[in-house]
Amino acid sequence: QVQLVESGGGLVQAGGSLRLSCAASGSIFSINFMGWYRQAPGKQRELVAGIRSDGNTNYADSVKGRFTISRDNAKNTVYLQMNSLKPEDTAVYYCNVATIEYARGFNYWGQGTQVTVSS
Repeated sequence: QVQLVESGGGLVQAGGSLRLSCAASGSIFSINFMGWYRQAPGKQRELVAGIRSDGNTNYADSVKGRFTISRDNAKNTVYLQMNSLKPEDTAVYYCNVATIEYARGFNYWGQGTQVTVSS
């Protein structure tokens, strides 16, 4: 089984920065995707940023130019650098990792970390 541990959330003022980390451990066969989702109260969970095994990245339009996703393959860790934070970025952020195990795809989720941006 794969375990994901998130860290880096917190309370910041608008315009501030946070860096989220998600470390994967356990029986990891192959990671083909690592990404960050967020869910605000009463709203649908959305993909914030993702990075594939080929290095291609994808960002939600609302965070382009402000957030940067990166990875450290040796540490099985994905990061989300969040700059110029806005109150609308307030949400619980979840790390997601997709793996290939025995020719089957699996999804794993972190516990979630709260990001609160005050105005």
